[in-house]
Amino acid sequence: MYEFTVPMALFDFVPVILFAVSGVLLQRDLYNKMPKYAFACFAAGTVNIFMAGFLKALWKLLYALGACDFAVFNTMFLPLQSLGFLLAGLGIVIMFFPKKKAALAVAAPPVFKGTFVFIGMMVAGLGAVCACLSVVAARMKKKGLIVVFALCFVVYMGMGYLGSRDSSSAAANWLEQGVNTLGQLLLLLGVGSLHKAGLRDFKLS
Repeated sequence: MYEFTVPMALFDFVPVILFAVSGVLLQRDLYNKMPKYAFACFAAGTVNIFMAGFLKALWKLLYALGACDFAVFNTMFLPLQSLGFLLAGLGIVIMFFPKKKAALAVAAPPVFKGTFVFIGMMVAGLGAVCACLSVVAARMKKKGLIVVFALCFVVYMGMGYLGSRDSSSAAANWLEQGVNTLGQLLLLLGVGSLHKAGLRDFKLS
């Protein structure tokens, strides 16, 4: 049994919306800087991340309303988000090496039942996104944003740690949602600042 309430479930949509804004801003600002295949990876990744959060929040809301326990929405969260971060990280890394050929193959043995592969994908992808955005910030002479993206990475890791623990209690859920919201606010602060500084028209090379 989960101690979900309707206000708690509705609040879970807040970080999802914050990430959606960050994702749209980055897609608009980086579209003309990426090869088309790299942008396709990046866009697909951000959409996956959004859908992972949205479906999990929807699961909580349906559960809190007593409508149903559509657990598959919760089960999908980790693999969908992990693949999303990996694709987004791959796309933004290729932006700096557009002439390099890149290929991605991700597979897990049929008998594998652990989660460390997904966690590794998420850490690698998120690390690549935050590192590349830090490089962009440095080139745009917005070095203070490097700290913002570094803190964003740390908070995301904290969120991942909390998500790996028992989150059936109300207190655990509020803590996880609070940390998640903080991470999304940091990401939006960094991305929004780059957007305001003219990232769309800035020449990275």
